[in-house]
Amino acid sequence: MIQSWSDYKRYYYADLKQTGIAKRSIFHRLKDRRYKFYRSLRRTEWIMNCHPGWHGIFSKLAQMLHTRLCNKYQWTILPNVFGEGLSIVHVGTIVVAADAKVGVNCRIHVCVNIGHAIAKGQSGVPIIGDNVYIGPGAKIFGPIQIGDNTAIGANAVVNTSFVEGNCTIAGSPARKISDNTSRRYIEV
Repeated sequence: MIQSWSDYKRYYYADLKQTGIAKRSIFHRLKDRRYKFYRSLRRTEWIMNCHPGWHGIFSKLAQMLHTRLCNKYQWTILPNVFGEGLSIVHVGTIVVAADAKVGVNCRIHVCVNIGHAIAKGQSGVPIIGDNVYIGPGAKIFGPIQIGDNTAIGANAVVNTSFVEGNCTIAGSPARKISDNTSRRYIEV
């Protein structure tokens, strides 16, 4: 979680590096919607976490502008969910619950849903570890944990925990299909 201006810069540049935007010229950066989105997300986190006295107009304005950008790009990614190194690969719908927690270096594709589930009287959201690759169309829901270095395959439905990590999971319902990790998809 961002606690200072140096944290803000570190998170923001880690996002740009993971996405590959950091290597581009400023002209190409300004054309890329992810550049604007990362800046908006991290700036909103900085204002909310570091300046609680600003919960007046500045905080509300930052949240309003970020929500407007989320609506425009169809990405429901609220502040303080993702660690540094968020990489949004393609344009398209992404929905992440506000109280979900995702570690550093997460690479997320289009049509991913990370959300709440109510099963047998228990409700909760996923806690996802570091260096996780989430393939297109994956659905991750419920009070589950995904371990570090996990690759989640396309269209997987994950509703059980995979705490051990260091594997590839896929299918509906998801199950471990190999010991390959997410290392080939994520730059660490």
